Amino acid sequence: MGFIVVVLVVTNLLNHRWASSFGLLTAVVVSVLLLGVLFCAGGTWADAGLDLVALGRGARWALALIGLVGVVYVVGALLPATRHLFVDQRYSGLTGGQVALRMLVTVPFGTVLLEEVAFRGVLYGLVRRARGAVWATAVSSVLFGLWHILPSLHLASAKPVLTPVFGHSALGAALVNAGAVLFTAAAGVLLCELRHRSGSLLAPMGLHWAVNALGYLTGFLLR
Repeated sequence: MGFIVVVLVVTNLLNHRWASSFGLLTAVVVSVLLLGVLFCAGGTWADAGLDLVALGRGARWALALIGLVGVVYVVGALLPATRHLFVDQRYSGLTGGQVALRMLVTVPFGTVLLEEVAFRGVLYGLVRRARGAVWATAVSSVLFGLWHILPSLHLASAKPVLTPVFGHSALGAALVNAGAVLFTAAAGVLLCELRHRSGSLLAPMGLHWAVNALGYLTGFLLR
């Protein structure tokens, strides 16, 4: 477990401080490495949520969740009362091609693959074998929240909807960052529950991709 945490800390620094341009390669290599750790510890494909028997059920869950997120985003973007929630300055300079690249390559392989294999696959699987599903969900979700400290550092300036509440102060930025960590930890609980109920990593992968990728698309269209 300690080795996995060290690998994740180094990976986080690589992606957000040291070598962000190699994010895709880092994600694939680290995902393979972590699966190797799982197998060396006596884990199986089922522990990783990648058992062939459950993949069909996981795929059905994933498709349903993608559709649900799509509906929520369309309704939220069309309603004047909620449209401003989707505005994000990080998308203002992107082209259509760049958005497509993020939706089809960067998000699924650079974000979803790594985070789901790490947190809902390897970590969840190993802790569940040793301590059960409740402990697995708690450990995975807490670490998933902490994983988002670095990528959330500039969230306050990127989301205009947050400015009236938190302002431009360092304290406001710190509060936004703390809120993002708590929110992603809570999201981790939901993703772990999807992993548990479906028996497959594809279910949380589908929801994770939809929230991120369709978020890019929605934010881009609302520039």
